[in-house]
Amino acid sequence: MPADRLLVIVEDDAGFARTLKRSFERRGYEVLLATGLDDLSALLGEHDPGYAVVDLKLAGASGLACVEKLHAHDAGMLIVVLTGYASIATAVEAIKLGACHYLAKPSNTDDIEEAFSKATGDAGVALSERPTSIKTLEWERIHETLAETGFNISETARRLGMHRRTLARKLEKRQVK
Repeated sequence: MPADRLLVIVEDDAGFARTLKRSFERRGYEVLLATGLDDLSALLGEHDPGYAVVDLKLAGASGLACVEKLHAHDAGMLIVVLTGYASIATAVEAIKLGACHYLAKPSNTDDIEEAFSKATGDAGVALSERPTSIKTLEWERIHETLAETGFNISETARRLGMHRRTLARKLEKRQVK
């Protein structure tokens, strides 16, 4: 199948991956599934996808390494990062590493396909008049540190100078996948 309709989904949640796969197949894509960097490397040895959807958090690891691998394989590939741990820091890193878009979960197939079509960006997007809240800044700092530590809760709590249980409670309040 030509690369223009070949999509790789890098997702460790088997149920969500199957749902996305079926939805994209109904839209005419051929879909390959990978659960992490090792699976992705094996797939890229045999296939040249034109599209990729990558979960940011993969079994305690960061999907950013997969974004980097995909971009190195084909700089023209359209890569969308999905995450329940959205933050400015990880969005910036994902774009720097080669993603064309970054979407917070829950996102559906329509959102992802729209992101593929908006790969070039929009200089006319409206600027927000509302300043960022303290809670949002706190959450972004927590997530940035989580990503730096490979999603290690204990190390993140140590670096932030807070008790591990306090951090765990904060993470529980923002139920994310």
